[in-house]
Amino acid sequence: MTLTQDKLIEIRRQLHQIPELALQEFKTAAYLTQIIEQFSSPWLTLKTVPEVPTAILVRLAGTNPTRTIGYRADIDALPIAEQTGLPFASTHAGIMHACGHDMHMTVGLGVLSYFAEHQPKDNLIFFFQPAEEAEYGGKRVFDLGVFTGEWQPDEFYGLHDNPQLPTGVIATRPGTLFAGATEIHVTFTGKGGHAAFPQLATDAIVAGAAFVNQVQTVVSRNVDPVHGGVVTLGTFHAGTAGNIIAETAHLDGTIRAFQQADMQLMQTRVRTIADGIALTYGVQVDLELNQGGYMPVENDAELTAAFIDYMQADPAVQFQDIAPAMTGEDFGFLLQQFPGVMFWLGVGDEAHALHDAHLNPQEAAIMAGVTSITGWLNQRMEN
Repeated sequence: MTLTQDKLIEIRRQLHQIPELALQEFKTAAYLTQIIEQFSSPWLTLKTVPEVPTAILVRLAGTNPTRTIGYRADIDALPIAEQTGLPFASTHAGIMHACGHDMHMTVGLGVLSYFAEHQPKDNLIFFFQPAEEAEYGGKRVFDLGVFTGEWQPDEFYGLHDNPQLPTGVIATRPGTLFAGATEIHVTFTGKGGHAAFPQLATDAIVAGAAFVNQVQTVVSRNVDPVHGGVVTLGTFHAGTAGNIIAETAHLDGTIRAFQQADMQLMQTRVRTIADGIALTYGVQVDLELNQGGYMPVENDAELTAAFIDYMQADPAVQFQDIAPAMTGEDFGFLLQQFPGVMFWLGVGDEAHALHDAHLNPQEAAIMAGVTSITGWLNQRMEN
């Protein structure tokens, strides 16, 4: 049963209504499993991972395999209250598919349904991955040894929707497509006191403010300007009243870099600055830097060249070259383990960015994605 465009749109809308956060995607996984089990194909095997129960893997045995090709679609959502007003809006309060993973899953199901009906030449593995937005689900599943034996891909592919690109456009580039990302969580602890007697206290807000200012030099004075990088602090929580000197200050942020060597350099500089702030201002510091699986997304040169050649040659595909983005994606970890390609799929909602509560991808992109990916995989299996 190859899924039609109307059925795919219906599936996408069902998925959009049941968004779930990282590692909590139980309704989503159950719905995906229900769809997949309808593909009564003798060459299809469904696999689950008890330690990560919302992960789903599907293997399609090839007719004359020379390789095993992996395809990944992420399934989790974000803690965002939807404001689209759509009739199929999220039914889970405060949670939304604001990054388009409902589109990712639906395209993946469309491609899977085609090859469940038309047995591929090479083996195919579809990985419906939980916990991309947080908790690095790809690394979790890899570390459990799931991608071994007949479940080991020789190459891996995956897409991300892009509202700033016209509907159905495919875009990618050789080398780094997305940056690596490291979470920053830091707490400075001093001694609280009365605002009128600062000499008897140790002000955590002053220490935190100094940290905010000093990390602005991490990129500008340490990273090669050609390489690029970002350090952003998005939260600063401290104090209880205007006449009380704060005992603690907690800050959260992110480090982004296109190259892992720069990421490691930036992590070292942030840690050194935090330690220096603690010494200078007489506070204690508790710093957590967590990269997890959010490595730079580095496309394999040879596979990307072949992928681009195919997309440019197919008159039905709109292909665009594109610059790298500071977006983080845990597919970068899997591309460190297996050669592969990540690419953008345009979904034509230029008024709204990813992670926007109003994001409304154009559903015509679904079949465009299915058709272009199916064509590429068939082409790849002939070479």
